[in-house]
Amino acid sequence: MQKIKVLFVCMGNICRSPTAEGVFTQLVAEQKLQAFFEIDSAGTHAYHVGAPPDLRAQKAANERGLDLSKQRARKVRLEDFETFDYILVMDGNNYDLLMEECPVEQQHKVQYFLNYEPSLKTRDVPDPYYGGQYGFEKVLDLTAAAALGFLSVVKAERAI
Repeated sequence: MQKIKVLFVCMGNICRSPTAEGVFTQLVAEQKLQAFFEIDSAGTHAYHVGAPPDLRAQKAANERGLDLSKQRARKVRLEDFETFDYILVMDGNNYDLLMEECPVEQQHKVQYFLNYEPSLKTRDVPDPYYGGQYGFEKVLDLTAAAALGFLSVVKAERAI
């Protein structure tokens, strides 16, 4: 079976998308489904290419048993639209920017991550970069909820 390729996207790839990548990677591992997935993250902007996730994001993740330290920021590449099966964005700005770049035949892959947990009543994961530690905790809560919903949908769609 070919791996299901999932890309999480935010603006700079140092806060929200690496957190989502870490949360989803842990969930997949807990359910022993690593053989089925390839998981990555990227940013719509090249502000932090090569940098590890924000230290505040790492601290909040570490407190929940997640290690984000090996991740490195990168910018979304044109070939990502072809390579990945799901491109999950953190907010409307990310969505709009990707839809401008994405070939029409691949646009169905670009989706709001939080749509996978409708009870959240929001599509946007707020950017915690300019806020306090609470913002990073909120990102973890939101992405954890959406990760559960997303994995359930993928397991049903792909008969895993």
